[in-house]
Amino acid sequence: MSGPTGAHRSRFIGYAFALCAGFFWGTTGPLSTALYAEGAELTDVGFWRILLSTLGLAAYGLLRRDLYRVDRRGLIVVGLLGGLLVAVFELAFQFAIAGIGVAGAVALLYTAPVLVTFLARPLLGERITPARIVTAVVVMVGVALTVTGHVGPGAADTEGARGAGFAAGILGGLLAATSYSGSTLLARFAVPRYGAVKVLFLELAGGTAILGAFLPMTGHAPTPASTLAGWVYIVALGIGAVLAANFFFFAGVRRIDAAPASVAASIEPVVGAILALLLFDQRLTPLGWLGLAMVVGGVAGGYSREAADQAAAPPVPAGS
Repeated sequence: MSGPTGAHRSRFIGYAFALCAGFFWGTTGPLSTALYAEGAELTDVGFWRILLSTLGLAAYGLLRRDLYRVDRRGLIVVGLLGGLLVAVFELAFQFAIAGIGVAGAVALLYTAPVLVTFLARPLLGERITPARIVTAVVVMVGVALTVTGHVGPGAADTEGARGAGFAAGILGGLLAATSYSGSTLLARFAVPRYGAVKVLFLELAGGTAILGAFLPMTGHAPTPASTLAGWVYIVALGIGAVLAANFFFFAGVRRIDAAPASVAASIEPVVGAILALLLFDQRLTPLGWLGLAMVVGGVAGGYSREAADQAAAPPVPAGS
């Protein structure tokens, strides 16, 4: 009897870890918004949070020395290409948060699974099923409703929706989703070879190096936070929204499959929207909340359907 009880307990803990990951990921937008209020430039926020995350993982590597063992191919593919994707994501997502608000930025980010669906066909040979097309349509409609249903401070209203800030936010959100999709596809190649933690470390280190070289050349050299509150937000963004979130998710998928873990972590946009409402009065119209529900439901339903399809598929004969 202890066997089933132990399995249920492990599954419960797995879901709890995945929910914690979604919660911490959901704090990215609100913490970034708070950091803007402390005078931080948009280009500073992403740099400092991944630098701190890289330093945290480097310290972790002192206990797990294999973190530093990587071949040249890993350095080039994961460190350079993966780092470039992280650098683009960090800059683009900050412009999305500032331009269209927390809920809209995260909703746009959740188009990434849709992009992966269509990019995986030519790159990985994965099928595009009718169910995946339905999921894509639901998510895209939900994103449109969320972005256009965002009102309150920090978001463009309907009349100002064509302003430069709003346009930059939309472009930033799409770039963030595209780079995140690239990271997801890269992970399907790299994680089985190097492990999730090492891939995360190489991508963050590469992204930090790229931003550290690129930003000064564009006249936007990162400047340290000028207030104690600013550093508190940076630490929370780096240690909480990056390291804690990823380690919680890794702990979750060790106990439950990746698909249900991803479903549980899909609370991220809900957490972000609620915190933005409570802390910054960034509100959604009823249609905006409906859109957010469609995004979360579409992505979570897609993950659940994929898991069910995989479970129902006949086993592949050994040696085939």
